[in-house]
Amino acid sequence: MLKIRNLNYSYDLDKPVLSNINIDLIKGDIVSILGQSGCGKTTLLRLIAGLEENSTGEIEIANEIVSGNEIFIPAHKRNVGLVVQEKALFPHLTVMKNVKFGITGSRAEKNEIALKFLKLFKVDQYQDSYPNKLSGGEQQRVAIARAMAPNPKLLLMDEPFGSLDKELREELRVEVKKVLRDNQTTCIIVTHDTEDANAMGNKTIKLDKGNQL
Repeated sequence: MLKIRNLNYSYDLDKPVLSNINIDLIKGDIVSILGQSGCGKTTLLRLIAGLEENSTGEIEIANEIVSGNEIFIPAHKRNVGLVVQEKALFPHLTVMKNVKFGITGSRAEKNEIALKFLKLFKVDQYQDSYPNKLSGGEQQRVAIARAMAPNPKLLLMDEPFGSLDKELREELRVEVKKVLRDNQTTCIIVTHDTEDANAMGNKTIKLDKGNQL
């Protein structure tokens, strides 16, 4: 599902951000990328998503090279879902319209899929509400539902539980992992929290100052 070979990235030649990263994931893998702030975790997700272009190396998603060897497939053509720490919901759209965004098909099909994921994450009762009426944990549930609803080949989550209190964090980890497994979604979660990494991932990759340990 995802192959990364000898990936390197730097802002300039004297400041490498990521050095010689190699990752190999199969369908349904849930992998935690663990490391302290500034180690390159978020940059790695941005490279996979197509929001940045790697300096050297190769990224392959579902048997298609998306970056490397003078190839660069833009983000909107990679079918990759991304959940950022800030949630980034559209404030002017209802919860339902937020989740429908990015789903293809008829209006009825979009509604059906969006409602399915809202129910999976237990926020369907807020479908007609706007994001500012929801708590932080509810907004994060909606953000994850929105990222998963278009059925991406790969789901990337950047510190998805970072802003939540301990009890809600534990509850949401269980919910998200169950949905990922039930849908056989391949997922990478970046975190600096060892508990998050151990609870979510069936594999853990550690980064330190841009190097894979």
